[in-house]
Amino acid sequence: MIVTVTLNPSLDRTLEVGRLERGAVLRTSSPTLEAGGKGVNVTRALTANGIPSIAVLPVGGGEGAELRELLENAGVSARFVPVAGRTRSNITIAESGGTVTKLNEPGPSISPEELAALTTVIASAVSEGDWVVISGSMPPELSAGQLQALAGSLADRKVNLAMDTSGDALVASLAAHPRLIKPNRAELAEVSGRTLGSISDVIAAAKGVQDKGVELVLVSLGADGAVLVGPTGVLVGESRVERPRSTVGAGDSFLAGFLARFSADETDVESALLEALAWGAAAASLPGTSVPGPGDITHSNVQLVWQPDLDRPLVAS
Repeated sequence: MIVTVTLNPSLDRTLEVGRLERGAVLRTSSPTLEAGGKGVNVTRALTANGIPSIAVLPVGGGEGAELRELLENAGVSARFVPVAGRTRSNITIAESGGTVTKLNEPGPSISPEELAALTTVIASAVSEGDWVVISGSMPPELSAGQLQALAGSLADRKVNLAMDTSGDALVASLAAHPRLIKPNRAELAEVSGRTLGSISDVIAAAKGVQDKGVELVLVSLGADGAVLVGPTGVLVGESRVERPRSTVGAGDSFLAGFLARFSADETDVESALLEALAWGAAAASLPGTSVPGPGDITHSNVQLVWQPDLDRPLVAS
């Protein structure tokens, strides 16, 4: 089982425009409303492809009720923990040329009692050997110590912990020695303190994080593909998206694809990376934070690069 934990979920509203102009009155497409939050997206993608997954998340207010209804109507297995605050709403503006602008609310604070309730629900959802993914932004005022305690409690249950967050939260999570982290380029640069201008820079930074007790460092690089640094070495992969529509949530589908394959067969990391690239590319071809199903995913546009140009400059992000 793959259990996801989203401490700061959202209602995601996506609008499409030809070009965003500051100060102008613009006509948009009809809005797309979807359940959001990185862990929620991972579970949605896994569910869409027949992989068992449970999402654990706090919900509050009218937005929380709507988020719950969206997941239930989509057949997504979830455990909901009521909180006093209001679930946040995020707005994504996608331009026809592929540029995406996001307006994200901070979300509600979670009290110590609510965090304890979440921890109890998570513990009841997992068994030894399961994968647990903690991902997304953290609620306001959640301390590094609280996150470390949550991650540590999962490590004590002998599950496989994966982290996909950023900044101080990602740094704090390393103390729990997660088995896998999935940073993007900016997040890896922040946690490693390095400037990442090339694939060789990414590999060096990922190895530095690995030395802190992380077995797998899976780095998503958007148009530059991906890098996986693990105990058996380094893999570099590429993907091609012919008509990108929205990259929002593509990293979550990327992680879901990797875990879908890797959790079934840990000996075949090459296929797991290719699966990740295929799912991520498929998500980038869909509107909003839509997740790909089997009919959207193709492997003809992804490949491993056995002799990459390690010093080629990365695309600016």
